[in-house]
Amino acid sequence: MQYWLMKSEPKVFGLDDLAARPGQREPWDGVRNYQARNWLRDDMKPGDRAFFYHSNCEVPGILGLMEIVTPGYPDPSQFDATSRYFDPLSDPGRPRWYLVDVRYLRHLCHPISLTTLRRYTDGPLAGFRLLQKGSRLSIMPVSEDHCQFILDLEC
Repeated sequence: MQYWLMKSEPKVFGLDDLAARPGQREPWDGVRNYQARNWLRDDMKPGDRAFFYHSNCEVPGILGLMEIVTPGYPDPSQFDATSRYFDPLSDPGRPRWYLVDVRYLRHLCHPISLTTLRRYTDGPLAGFRLLQKGSRLSIMPVSEDHCQFILDLEC
């Protein structure tokens, strides 16, 4: 099993939105970064776990856990001219963008803010991609050690 962190703006799609979906499941669409696309397409597997991170909000941080439920597959929004994620350069024969379906697992006991995570940059969370300068990826791998440390912060 691998671990991930996946960011979304709560005004666009938040953890409560995922929990409210039928089957508590949703495609994680709209990713338009090649490194993140590669992880979606090549590395994420059903059964992997992911932190749901709220970004671009008053208190950014990790709010919950979800599970990857499908392997990567082409994001249909890239071909839909009415979608905000439409990409006129995408070709159905050679799709550029991929997604996975995720399923809600649970909210954390309490959110773990970015400020809290930064306290451990030089300690247990050294090397954690989210805390690296200039890190703006919407999806990133999380080591098992970092995952366990973050879960230990929850209680």
